[in-house]
Amino acid sequence: MRHQFVKVSNYKRFRAGITQIEARGAMEASMLLVTGPAGRGKTSTVDQWASEANAIFLRAPVNWSPHKLELDLADVLGIDTNQRSRDLFAKIIREFARQQTPIVIDEVQNALANGAACLEHIRDISDLAEMPVVLIGMEDIKTKLARHMQIASRIGAVVEFQPITQDDCTLICRDLAEVRIAPEVVAEVHAQCDGRMRLALNALAAIEQLAKRNGKTEVAAADIAGMRLCEDWQRNIKRGARP
Repeated sequence: MRHQFVKVSNYKRFRAGITQIEARGAMEASMLLVTGPAGRGKTSTVDQWASEANAIFLRAPVNWSPHKLELDLADVLGIDTNQRSRDLFAKIIREFARQQTPIVIDEVQNALANGAACLEHIRDISDLAEMPVVLIGMEDIKTKLARHMQIASRIGAVVEFQPITQDDCTLICRDLAEVRIAPEVVAEVHAQCDGRMRLALNALAAIEQLAKRNGKTEVAAADIAGMRLCEDWQRNIKRGARP
């Protein structure tokens, strides 16, 4: 399987959100919130954009503290951390104002501890440096952020990642597969992946392994008849299936 990024519909949806933030009227409304269930490609999509935009991408660990956030940012920016916290934070803000480097915070729910202290720091940086911030979280993050109005009021756009479409699956199979995949097989990938990019990629890997085992350069519907291409163990639990 080829390792490259495929610009499916959720990527286009995300880029529209970025355009909306860039064209904002209120400069402080500089945050873009990206939400959706696990497996729809949120992190990989934003990571691709972060590489293109030279953004700083941080994954919030559990119990993230403002001091640890400052150290993480200073490390990426190349700022000496051997100084008082107040001076360090001031230098971080000045550097962001100079570079206009966007910030991405993945697993943003982990940044809500202690009254969302870490996000308050991010808000200060964004307000003073006037640069975009992308927050990535699960679908319930909107409710959690709504409790922190100083942050929620600065979210200028929300992008909700949707289930991938059959057209998305066609693009994935065309651009990533190293064997030819019949349209009927693409349709089966879409049916089995439950709209999740992660499962679609697992299905594609299974198809390629099947082709390699059987010396095929093209996979047709008959080749995968009755085959489970990808597995969602949570779906089995919901259905009460036995392991």
